[in-house]
Amino acid sequence: MPVDDRRPLHVELPFQPKTYDIDFAGHVSNIVYIRWLEDLRMMVLDRYLPLTILMERGIVPVVMRTTIDYKKPVKLFDSVNGAMWASEMGNVKGILSAEFTVNGSVVAAAEQVGLFVKMNSGRPVAFPEEFRRQFETFRK
Repeated sequence: MPVDDRRPLHVELPFQPKTYDIDFAGHVSNIVYIRWLEDLRMMVLDRYLPLTILMERGIVPVVMRTTIDYKKPVKLFDSVNGAMWASEMGNVKGILSAEFTVNGSVVAAAEQVGLFVKMNSGRPVAFPEEFRRQFETFRK
């Protein structure tokens, strides 16, 4: 899985739609993209700062908003490639961007706005230093 040097915290993951992913119109259901985004987001954490470590520190990631632009329908036998990266990182909030492609053509683009919160209080905390360093390395 290549790392894209223009995209901080970049990950890629292949997806193969299953029969239960298909809606009545014969396309991948919109809700499936939410599941695929979660798979990609967990991959970002696994690669750059595992959830177990975050939880040991008493913090967890929270998604505040998800937007998806559906550009082309995906069908049962399509091979889908998902990619996710950090496109913005403020002190507390950040944006993960994602694209889903079939044969190199973008079929959906998404953004998730999120932050990290203390598990015991639910209060926002600054982005973990490990993420900030990775993000800043790519922005130089």
